[in-house]
Amino acid sequence: MRTLLIPLALAGLCQAAQAGDISSAYTDLDGKKDCVTYAQAEEGDGDWASLACSGYRGYPVLIAYDDARESLFYGFPPSDMTTVWESFIGFNSAGPKIEWRIETNGDRAVPFAVIHRRSISNPEDENKPTEVLIVAKVAQPETYEGCTVGLVLATGDPSANDQARRLADEKARTFACGKDKRVVIGKAPDFGRVDN
Repeated sequence: MRTLLIPLALAGLCQAAQAGDISSAYTDLDGKKDCVTYAQAEEGDGDWASLACSGYRGYPVLIAYDDARESLFYGFPPSDMTTVWESFIGFNSAGPKIEWRIETNGDRAVPFAVIHRRSISNPEDENKPTEVLIVAKVAQPETYEGCTVGLVLATGDPSANDQARRLADEKARTFACGKDKRVVIGKAPDFGRVDN
């Protein structure tokens, strides 16, 4: 039994040495100050716009706005700038602060997930929007794969931020966009994905 415990203990140490330290960094998101509009509707062509915004250390944030709904993409998009539309069915808007989950190995710090608060209109009471934390995978320069990993209902839940961080740390790095099923914690409003 003792001989079995030693290799297991060594394996645990090796895994700990390979895993980096995880921390948070925060950036602001102000559409007027931090973003550039690179496409928008002509007069009579609806109400839509596409914006590129500053994020964390060169990692951009892309916002697609259409009919009072927003779809956000975090990180490096494919070269043709096509990203999937992921948003709530109800009118919604993104919060002004983004939490980036960062893994640090030596001198290298890589943001692998974001946690971003969204306000979704409540059809029963327009003065009380529903607050949801979106947990998203950050697209890296070599893979361009980013998407929503999960939703955490924040309204009435003081532990929502901790749950979102745990979800980001456990799922985001290995999440297969378009294949794996999103995790939903709490009764979040309807959310959909449309592949281009």
